[in-house]
Amino acid sequence: MEQNWDKLLIPYTQAVNELKVKLRGIRTQFMEIDGRSPIEFVTGRVKPVASIKEKMVRRHISEDRLEQDMEDIAGLRIMCQFVDDIYQVVDLLRKRTDINILEERDYVHNKKPSGYRSYHIVFEYPVQMVSGEKVIKAEIQVRTLAMNFWATVEHSLNYKYDGAFPAGLAERLRSSAEAAFKLDEEMSEIRAELQETKKDNDPEN
Repeated sequence: MEQNWDKLLIPYTQAVNELKVKLRGIRTQFMEIDGRSPIEFVTGRVKPVASIKEKMVRRHISEDRLEQDMEDIAGLRIMCQFVDDIYQVVDLLRKRTDINILEERDYVHNKKPSGYRSYHIVFEYPVQMVSGEKVIKAEIQVRTLAMNFWATVEHSLNYKYDGAFPAGLAERLRSSAEAAFKLDEEMSEIRAELQETKKDNDPEN
């Protein structure tokens, strides 16, 4: 039986829109209180129907199990400046009462073989529909700007070349992922040193 895709995706679209507003609201609160936020910016999307169908075939997901077995029909990304910010955001998400976290995958310090780094959270979210509450599964990815740059370019290349990279190029991609992470680490060290210098120069200390 062919899915009514427009109807199926309504709660996912609503969830993405609601969560973008909520997460951006957190950023606004941090900026007003502290002048900076662990959240740099938030994006979100509902997976296109063509991508859903492709993943159903690749992962052997049947139509009647789609909503249970596909966790990223609704997806959000939270971008951070620093690696430490990622874990601060994760702690904030753990404390929320409007999401029920099902699984966490730390690819920041447990990178994928490709070199990919990010923090993934799979969760349940209740959407208020005209017919009543509907609980959907969704995913949030939390990553630094450098991790996002690498992942975006790698995904684009993967799509264009169908993942068929020569061994040498695959290794260069992994090396570039490591370079991006070293940049993250260097920027974190610079921030820590600046904070320590500011603390030492503060006349109240």
